Amino acid sequence: MSLLVDQAHWPWRDRMWCHLISDSSLDELHSFASGLGIPERGFQGDHYDLPNELRVQAIQHGAREVSSREIILALRASGLRRR
Repeated sequence: MSLLVDQAHWPWRDRMWCHLISDSSLDELHSFASGLGIPERGFQGDHYDLPNELRVQAIQHGAREVSSREIILALRASGLRRR
């Protein structure tokens, strides 16, 4: 089981945002996000949207840095991808 985070490429409300996913379990994803203090409103059905400053914390706590393409491929492979 891995938690994956991509680069912060998406601007919104004067911040840059990225995606945090689990490649195997939404329970794992929710637990990790909760441990970082990420509010549930950041959950988007199959991922959390994170501002860049929380991205750094996620990596420090074990999330693996990957490309945005790898995020999509991992979600599809896990069966967790939502459209």
